[in-house]
Amino acid sequence: MQSLSNNKLSLSHDQYLPHNFLAEKIILSSLLISSEAIELTIRSIRIETFYFKNHQELYKVILEMYNKKILIDIVTLNAFLQDTGKLNLIGGTKVLIELINYVPNLSYLEEYIKLVQDKFLRRCLIKLGYEIINSAYITNVSLESIFLNLESKVFELTNEIQTQTVATTADLFSNIFLELKQKSLNPSLSGIPSGFYDLDSFTQGFQKSDLIIIAGRPSMGKTALALNMGLNILKNTKLPVIFFSLEMSKEQLTYRLLTHETDITNLRLKSGNLYKEDWDLLNQTMKNLSTLPLFLDDTPNPSIQDLKSKLKKILFEQGQIGLVIIDYLQLMQNSQLKTDNRAQELSQITRSLKNLAREFNIPIIALSQLSRSVENRPNKRPILSDLRESGSIEQDADLVLMLYRESYYLTNDENRSQNNSDLVELIITKQRNGPIGTVDLLFDSSRTKFSNLE
Repeated sequence: MQSLSNNKLSLSHDQYLPHNFLAEKIILSSLLISSEAIELTIRSIRIETFYFKNHQELYKVILEMYNKKILIDIVTLNAFLQDTGKLNLIGGTKVLIELINYVPNLSYLEEYIKLVQDKFLRRCLIKLGYEIINSAYITNVSLESIFLNLESKVFELTNEIQTQTVATTADLFSNIFLELKQKSLNPSLSGIPSGFYDLDSFTQGFQKSDLIIIAGRPSMGKTALALNMGLNILKNTKLPVIFFSLEMSKEQLTYRLLTHETDITNLRLKSGNLYKEDWDLLNQTMKNLSTLPLFLDDTPNPSIQDLKSKLKKILFEQGQIGLVIIDYLQLMQNSQLKTDNRAQELSQITRSLKNLAREFNIPIIALSQLSRSVENRPNKRPILSDLRESGSIEQDADLVLMLYRESYYLTNDENRSQNNSDLVELIITKQRNGPIGTVDLLFDSSRTKFSNLE
C-alpha cells in the first residue's frame, strides 16, 4: 500500500481522505472474472469513485475494452495495456498479478460497491468543506453568489446519494408488477389528484415529472383554476405547493385564497364590507390556511435558475414538493439566452421547465396565454395551434388543458341570461399518456372559484 502513495488523488491533506484499498481491489478483481460484475459496476461506479490513480486508470481501460466488446481477463487486459502503452500507468504487470490473488465473492459485490461509493461521497464532502472555508475569504464576490453556488453543490451531492442506477428491464418489470399488485389491492390514482373528479378520470392525477400547461385568453380563469387545484392538493395530500406569481402580488393572491375558502365575494372582501359572522369565518380560515405548506412567490421576471434555487431551498426545508405552479409562462425570462427572438427564448424556457420537472420529480403547472387568432374564428374554442409565441409549448408539455367559457364572449344581457354563464369547458387538447376530451366545470366569478359539475 505504501508503494501506491504516489497514485493518490492530489488534494490537500489527502493522506487523511476516506478510502478503502481492499474494496477497490476486490471490485477490480471481480471485473476480470464476470461480465455480470462489469455490468453492475458500470451502472453504479464512475472512474473518479476510485481513490487511487492507478485504480482509476485500470477501471478506465476495462470500460474501454468492454465498450469495444473485447474479452476481459488477466491475459487480454495485460495485452491491451501493453498495446496502448498504459501498463506503467496502472503500476505494471505486478499490479495485475496482485488482482489474481483476490478471489472475490460476487454475491457481496454490491456491498463492496456501496462501501467504495460511501468513501467517495465522504471525500466529496470534505472537499466541499474546504471550498466553503476558502469562499468565506473571497471579498470581491457577493455573498448571495457564493451561497447560490455552494447551495447548488450541496444539492448535487445530496442527489448523488439518492441517484438511481440504470435499471435493467428485469428490474423495471419487477417494480411495475409489484406496483400493479399494490394498486389492485388498494385502488388509487397513479398521480396527485387535482380535486376535479372528471379531470382525474382522464389523467389519473398529475403525474410526477410532467409539465402541465393551462392555457386560455385573458380573464378566462387560468389563475383561479390553478389556485383551486393547488388548494385541493394541499388539503387532500398535505404536500407542499409552490405558487410563482409573475402577474399578481402575494397580497392579491392571498385575497383570492380567502375569497375561495370563505365564499365571501371578492368585492365585499376588498372593500371591507364585512358582517360580524364574516370576521369569525375569516379568523378561522386564516388559522386553517396557515397550517398548510403553501408558498407564494411574486418575484418579477424570474429565470429558470431563480426557480431552481428556490425549489432546492424549499425541498431542503420540507423534504418533498407536491406541485409547482407558474403564473404565467410568457412573463418568464431566460437570463442565459441573449436573443431578440422571443419564440426561441420561450422554447428554451419550456424545455428547461420540463427538465426541472424531471430533475425534482414533481409535476409543474405553467399557465399560458393564447394568441388573438382565436378571436377571429366563429368557433372560439381554443386548439393547440393557439398557444402564444411558441410551438415548443405543445411539444414539451405532457398535458395541455385549455379553458373556454361561452359567457366570456357574450355581450348581450338577454343572451347571457339564456346561457349557463357558470359553465366552463376544460379541454384536454394534448395528453402524452392518455386520452383527450372535454371536462365540464362550474365557475363562480364573484368568488373566483371552480367546482365539480354535479
